Amino acid sequence: MDIPTGRLIAIGGAEDKGTESEGHYREHSNLHFFELGILKRVNQEMGGDGRIEVITTASSIPAEVAENYLQAFRKIGNDNVGVLNIRNRDDARTPEWVERMKHARGIMFSGGDQLRLTTIFGGTEFLDILQRRYLGDGLVVAGTSAGAMAMSNTMIYQGKSDLAHLKGEVKITTGLAFMKDVIIDSHFDKRGRFNRLAQAVASNPSCIGIGLGEDTGVIITQSNHLETIGSGAVVLVDGRDIRHSNITEVPVGTPISVENLRVNILVKGNSYQLKERHFIPGIGIESEVE
Repeated sequence: MDIPTGRLIAIGGAEDKGTESEGHYREHSNLHFFELGILKRVNQEMGGDGRIEVITTASSIPAEVAENYLQAFRKIGNDNVGVLNIRNRDDARTPEWVERMKHARGIMFSGGDQLRLTTIFGGTEFLDILQRRYLGDGLVVAGTSAGAMAMSNTMIYQGKSDLAHLKGEVKITTGLAFMKDVIIDSHFDKRGRFNRLAQAVASNPSCIGIGLGEDTGVIITQSNHLETIGSGAVVLVDGRDIRHSNITEVPVGTPISVENLRVNILVKGNSYQLKERHFIPGIGIESEVE
């Protein structure tokens, strides 16, 4: 299998920034996590002055979200940023948008509803270009909240935290497939989503679940090396050594049980080798960008 030359930057979201597929959360445009150094690190990984395209497709308030991103990037000194407000599959076929994707140094998916991303971009030339450039042209793909959750091949698109211990309550579909064998969840600690990610991993035990806290993210290189950035914690849920699970035996709506689900907690300065399941403590917690 080819090793991608690009990088994935998955961010867990920020305070009060919702995910539309859970109706009891309302989306806001608060991007305060940028103040904590994550945006500076994103900008650095994208080359500092390379062209960045922000994709607001997932959001229900794209104009407001776009303006927040533009202001935030300007604040750290990057004016070379564009916005692609793609609202449907016809938009995704627009020659101008497709051409811009061929020249961007990096892209950033906003938060919102991850199912909008997969239903609008799935099977399009637009997504084919992104995947090819990520694989062979060093494209940096960043995303926050829903934009992070959609990065993997296996994607959670629905599941309320208070019901996630029940079989069938966590809904899974195919994501944008920049990498396989991981499942990413966002707002992880704020919204109590451990059971949600645990059920997703129990149903797909070859995957590692990546639970991203708010104001927190990971940078994944070569589809293997994961580095933690930001102010919070990242929870890794590993199903490879599961011994027992009743998930195939019990009826839908029944609580599930899982034996030997492994959990690691990472903070800034820690790294992890996904394929080897190897935790790397790191040597400090310096600021993201001096």
